[in-house]
Amino acid sequence: MSGAGPVHREARRLAALGARAAAAARIGVWECRLADETLTWTDAVYDLFDVPRGAPLCRARILDLYRPDSLAALERVRGAAIARGNDFTLEAEIVTASGRNRWIRLNGSVDRSAGVPVRLFGLKRDVTEEKRERDRLQERAERDALTGLSNRARFDLCLAGRTDIAVAALLLVDLDGFKPINDVHGHAAGDLCLVEVADRLRRVCGPRGLVARVGGDEFALLLAPGLDGGAPERIAAEIVAALAEPVCRHGLVLRIGASVGIARQTGCGPALLYARADAALYAAKAAGRGTFRSFERMVDPTGGGRAPRRVPPAALLGLR
Repeated sequence: MSGAGPVHREARRLAALGARAAAAARIGVWECRLADETLTWTDAVYDLFDVPRGAPLCRARILDLYRPDSLAALERVRGAAIARGNDFTLEAEIVTASGRNRWIRLNGSVDRSAGVPVRLFGLKRDVTEEKRERDRLQERAERDALTGLSNRARFDLCLAGRTDIAVAALLLVDLDGFKPINDVHGHAAGDLCLVEVADRLRRVCGPRGLVARVGGDEFALLLAPGLDGGAPERIAAEIVAALAEPVCRHGLVLRIGASVGIARQTGCGPALLYARADAALYAAKAAGRGTFRSFERMVDPTGGGRAPRRVPPAALLGLR
């Protein structure tokens, strides 16, 4: 027994060292007794929520510090864990008791007695900077470096319905007369032109949808639901008018134009929607450029005759 004292002292020393390391890493331990929802926190968790250390904890008041989306996710995974007995991990956004925005990562486990869940316990840590860095990297991965618009990768995700952006119509925009600007004035002038085009498309689109650069001189707009039936044609006309204005930079007067193809989402898959917009774009170019066409109408929007067109086979084969 003579060694028990030193062993206990060493264990206490290591426990204290572990607590200090966890606090430095902003990691704390939490526990919730399910019978009465009593919370127990270590100091690091108090600090995460900017609650004075040792203050009485009321779970209902703590839940008020979670953002609504995060609170809903927390209650969902918590309920599933209690029902199934599985561990869970969740990143949640909170507004601390002192009003600071913070992201935390929760790891939780279920403790059972005689097969009945009796408590939840686990770790909480501050991941605010980690989340911000991930968001910055994601933003860079989904943005066109020159124009700042969404890039082709982001556009493809949205078109395929793999984001929270709903699509009611697709407009494809192809610049008319852009190649001669590169050939005559150089790529620097061409880049200036593309940046100006992007700015004009942003202004035209506004909150009505997403604008992307999908190729060298090709752009796309994904229009959101809720617009009236004639909105795609009006927006297309605004685009044609906006891009018909010369780009004046560094003493240069650069003249371009745009042709626009429109396709409405009528329950078709992304490949077919794109093929239809592309067919309409081809029809606009065949009609003399500087105009727009809608796949659903395929006629001159001013009331003239049917526009010449070549509908790609993909639009006819019912791609899904």
